[in-house]
Amino acid sequence: MGTFDGIIDTVSATHPIMPLLSLLKSHGKLIMVGAPCEPLEVPAFSLIIGRKTMAGSGIGGMKETQEMIDFAAKHNIKADIEVISMDYVNKAMERLEQADVRYRFVIDIGNTLAATKPSS
Repeated sequence: MGTFDGIIDTVSATHPIMPLLSLLKSHGKLIMVGAPCEPLEVPAFSLIIGRKTMAGSGIGGMKETQEMIDFAAKHNIKADIEVISMDYVNKAMERLEQADVRYRFVIDIGNTLAATKPSS
């Protein structure tokens, strides 16, 4: 509680904002990059009393995206992911429901399709 300088919220579903705001320290920033379809309820008092900022941002253009990729490569910053095959998607959904997921799932469609192609 009250210890984060900033949070980047990538959730694209409607979700409560108050728990995130309570994690921010005074002058903390909550940046929304996910785009929920429904409006989010923002408790104004939580922003005002803690002098917190809430903002949003879309993805950058090609130049900004390339700068981010270059920065990540230079500093060896990599995403933590779990690569899964197409036939594991239902199990992955079960794991999501059980909160048994530590990293983002990435579906390896290329290898899944290659494995199902008939030999010539």
